[in-house]
Amino acid sequence: MPRAIKILSWNVNGIRAVYKKGFLEWLVAESPDILCIQETKATQEQLPRELIDPDRYHSFWCSASMKKGYSGVAVYTKIEPKAVEMGMGIDRFDAEGRLIRLEYGAFTLFNVYFPNGKMGSERLQFKMDFYAAFLDHVQTLRSQQPHLIFVGDVNTAHKEIDLSRPKENSTVSGFLPIERRWIDDAVAAGYVDTFRRLHPDAVEYSWWDLKSKARERNIGWRIDYVFVSSELFPSVKSAFIQQDVIGSDHCPVGIHLVA
Repeated sequence: MPRAIKILSWNVNGIRAVYKKGFLEWLVAESPDILCIQETKATQEQLPRELIDPDRYHSFWCSASMKKGYSGVAVYTKIEPKAVEMGMGIDRFDAEGRLIRLEYGAFTLFNVYFPNGKMGSERLQFKMDFYAAFLDHVQTLRSQQPHLIFVGDVNTAHKEIDLSRPKENSTVSGFLPIERRWIDDAVAAGYVDTFRRLHPDAVEYSWWDLKSKARERNIGWRIDYVFVSSELFPSVKSAFIQQDVIGSDHCPVGIHLVA
């Protein structure tokens, strides 16, 4: 029998930092069925047991092998997955600990921390290469499992509505035409930006610059997404951004799904 599932995604900007700010208390109160986190900046060996094995949750961790305290993704899930896979099978991307894939039977879920391109032309190219490889990867798997979800920090705002100052940022990585076109390509390939589809005119953000205290003025960007394949979209009952949740420079985003 179908059941309602709450899926959340949150770039925590350091799991150890957010842990000190009440992360586990928030997890208990929010009680998502699946929580995907990005930018963990830690390995399991560096974490307390209660953070790895909280009550009622299985957890899965993928950390960067090329540098400590960098990147990393993890998933907390009440529903035990049928299979879990780390990375895409491409060493240059997998070394940065950016992807976990979980097979649930009714759907396949990807938790992804997409690269940031602001450090220069080399990192921008790395980001674009990652984008292309990821879309190829999910499209290949889609032929076997059409019900796909990918969530995470995409590090790009898609449309002008998705950031406070589009003109001022038109030449900044995160809102470059080449980056935005990749989201166009993902949508054209049949992946639905759940929040924008269900809230076409909503002006809400998921990231704010800490240094300029942008959150206090709500000068932000919507760069965190929940995408689902068009085959699965009819099962999405709501999509939302939890702007009131603090502890990181990002806030959680999520969906309610019947599966």
